[in-house]
Amino acid sequence: MDIQKKIATVIIPAFNEEEGISGLLESLKEQELFDKYNFIVVDDGSTDQTAAVAGKYPVKVIRHAVNKGYGASLKTGIRKAATPYVITMDSDGQHNPVYLATIVDMLHEYDMVIGERSATSFQVKSRKSGKWLIRKTGEMLVDQELPDYNSGLRGFHRELILNLLHLMPNGFSFSTTSTLAFLKEGYNIGTFPIEVTERVGRASSVKFIKDGSKTFLLLFRIIMLFNPLKVFFPASLLFTVAGILWGVNGYLFFGRFPNSGIILITLGMFMFFFGLLADQISLLNRKK
Repeated sequence: MDIQKKIATVIIPAFNEEEGISGLLESLKEQELFDKYNFIVVDDGSTDQTAAVAGKYPVKVIRHAVNKGYGASLKTGIRKAATPYVITMDSDGQHNPVYLATIVDMLHEYDMVIGERSATSFQVKSRKSGKWLIRKTGEMLVDQELPDYNSGLRGFHRELILNLLHLMPNGFSFSTTSTLAFLKEGYNIGTFPIEVTERVGRASSVKFIKDGSKTFLLLFRIIMLFNPLKVFFPASLLFTVAGILWGVNGYLFFGRFPNSGIILITLGMFMFFFGLLADQISLLNRKK
């Protein structure tokens, strides 16, 4: 098939995945998928033979001189792709390539398609609490239930994700941020069930303590990026009401409106106006 007639490019970020990516690319070959789609492997500063292994197959290999991160690798691949659709999948063998056809078919109807991991899919138990916290925060921001916001198997209309690429982080939260961005911009997101198996090769580079702290920073970043008023307005209301109640209490029992009540009311007012300002900055920041 002529490369120009292919409708989708599959982007595979890889960091020290010589073992896992070998099995994945062999599976692609067995299913004759190299003839159907373009493939870009982004070697994110690997110190093993990841690039050499990928180079044995009919894929485009792009190398980062240093390790930039999962999201940075996806950005590189998306910018280099030349097809209407782009699909992301992990290099560690967790995703079955058989799902690629479903994603492409659904992209004819949806702006983004996410492979939703089933309850029986493999999961690292230590990450469940952090994922739950991010999910609840995201649902609060968009006022609806989230699809599998963190699934690495997903497809986009390239033009749409390109316009939002400046919002995407360089780290593992690319999937989370892209899900919320598409929901916030009113795009249609389709999902379908997938089974995910345990990764092949090296252990995951995600660490509980190190990446747990990043999770909380991610929560604050997501809030400020997508809906700061969701935090500022309730906080403003809380401080204002507390100040009024405290002031009335002081006036009734001590004959004077306490300074602490005035400070609380003033703080509430400032938080409200800061929230309005943050909301306008957020709106401008989401526009390229």
